[in-house]
Amino acid sequence: MTTQQMLDERYGRTKRRGSRWVVGIGAAVAILAVGAFAWMTVEGSLDAVDADATGFEVVDDHGVVLSFQVSAPAGSAIACALEAQDEGHGVVGWKVVELPPADTHARAFRETIPTVAEATTGFVNSCWVT
Repeated sequence: MTTQQMLDERYGRTKRRGSRWVVGIGAAVAILAVGAFAWMTVEGSLDAVDADATGFEVVDDHGVVLSFQVSAPAGSAIACALEAQDEGHGVVGWKVVELPPADTHARAFRETIPTVAEATTGFVNSCWVT
């Protein structure tokens, strides 16, 4: 046995059979994991709904008119929870509206939110595909 072989054996630098298979299997598992993560990300965003309040008007002590825009998949019925708050950020009005399917991706709406006290703001709490 040569000095180099002795050193390689002593410090674990010997060639192991099958190490290429282990690396190949590890790479395949990593590629599959990345592909699965990418698919879950894309699948989760297919039914994503985005809503933005574009304005509000306090009508009186018992109502707020909220203008908002919704971006959702075309052909999907959606529902939105609208909220009115007072100056202390307390909820004084709440309404769930169901919006019918449409051929367009983005749509604008105006809805009146009934309130139990004077509101100072109105906004879209959340929207979802029904």
